[in-house]
Amino acid sequence: MAPHAELAKIGYEIEKLFGRQKSFGSSNNNNLNTSPSATHQNLCQYKFYPAYGSKVVHMHVEDITCNEAASRFIADNRTELHRKGTMVIAKRVGVDVILWLAVACFVVEGDERVRPIAGPDIYEGRNVAKDVLAPGEIINNVMSFGAKPDGKFDCTQAFMDAWRATCKSKVQARVLVPLGRFVVSAMYFAGPCTTPGPVTVQVEGTVVATTDISEYVDGEWLMFQDLSGIKLIGGGTFDGQGKDSWSQTENCETDSDSACVRAPSSIFFSRVNNGIIQNIKTLNPKGFHIFVTNCANIRLRLLKLTAPGTSPNTDGIHISHSINVKISKSNIETGDDCVSMIQGVNNVTIKRLKCGPGHGISIGSLGKYQDELEVRGIRVENCTLVGTTNGLRIKSWPEKYSGLATDISYSDITMENVKNPIIIDQEYQCSPGICKKKPSLVKISNVGFINVKGTTISPIAVDLRCSKQFPCENVQLHNIDLKLLGPILPSGARCANVKPIYGGIQMPPACP
Repeated sequence: MAPHAELAKIGYEIEKLFGRQKSFGSSNNNNLNTSPSATHQNLCQYKFYPAYGSKVVHMHVEDITCNEAASRFIADNRTELHRKGTMVIAKRVGVDVILWLAVACFVVEGDERVRPIAGPDIYEGRNVAKDVLAPGEIINNVMSFGAKPDGKFDCTQAFMDAWRATCKSKVQARVLVPLGRFVVSAMYFAGPCTTPGPVTVQVEGTVVATTDISEYVDGEWLMFQDLSGIKLIGGGTFDGQGKDSWSQTENCETDSDSACVRAPSSIFFSRVNNGIIQNIKTLNPKGFHIFVTNCANIRLRLLKLTAPGTSPNTDGIHISHSINVKISKSNIETGDDCVSMIQGVNNVTIKRLKCGPGHGISIGSLGKYQDELEVRGIRVENCTLVGTTNGLRIKSWPEKYSGLATDISYSDITMENVKNPIIIDQEYQCSPGICKKKPSLVKISNVGFINVKGTTISPIAVDLRCSKQFPCENVQLHNIDLKLLGPILPSGARCANVKPIYGGIQMPPACP
């Protein structure tokens, strides 16, 4: 079993005995006073130390309410926990008990990852738009597990219990979130599950994030992990309530320091095979709307992702280390990239997407980390970009690490008042034309811009600035018709370290 799944499994057992357990998702603060004047005689604190080799990384400390069963569980299961690579140390400080759980076998953020191997696509050829209950399928309504739809009560524990009953069912089952507003803190929807087919999470109401950013110690809000077959559907909304946290957000995209800490993503898919996110809405995330990483055979369709154009680092759909991802029939209005793809992405198709406001559809930034996996097989088709600060963009860092982006095509794209509609920027975060840094080590090749039309607010509508050390190869522009708004000169083009191949209409005119 994968380390995160094993940790979640252990956590579920501890949580049942403790009555509540925040690191695996629960943030139920009922009847808990953590002030210095607290009178609880059995207040517990615990800490996880995921380690990679000899490197120990602090994750978090959380307060929970304990009971005597907790001590019995630790005592009775100490051997088993050690066998699973978990060291448990308990000591008493005054009347308080402090539990330290040191968990090994975790890969530290920033270490090399491996792109998953895509197995059979179980949804291929099926009408995924239609949701049909399986014969005898169990519906686990979160309200049956104690959730209250009043927008105030912390429903995290109820959601966790409903998920556990669903995931561990021997017959087909689903989680149902009915109409209403349900407050939920950070939690895992962790597998593997035992149902015969894919598990469904059907959200009809609104799931509301808590606003205390300190609760999101695992870096995300709703984490779907180690699952083979999952459907997140229902027409409901995920409200990240991110406005209060945006002023504290670090800009990890423009920060070349790999230690930058992102704000929590609203929906996080990790190590998921055969997943569908369909017909849902996300609103005002603290970080990314949706983050897909280390996944295979993922479909994202009929989505409406919304945040102000000024909201920082709120990428719509962010993809890394994943293969066979299909995005279609969606509307993204946000403050950062509508779709962003970084290292390890292979075979991504984006169709009938409306983007804007936002920063456009981006590949990169690449070359930020050592030993990055290549980006290959990207298809962007029949999309519309409105008022975005960039259009179709490939970007890589100068003076950093090597990488590769190849087999990329953009076709039948409509632009409305878009800044920088076509851009390859291998001088990312360095002033164009006067950048003094060493050239980018990322190789870009086999890129096509086909049937791109509309209006731009940029005097330079086609901007291809490639690496002097590794010039771009086989970049094709066919039928480009981008008109500059206003009574100014026609739009222009700029090319460096690239010899584009032209065909059909060229507006702006081809580079000399």
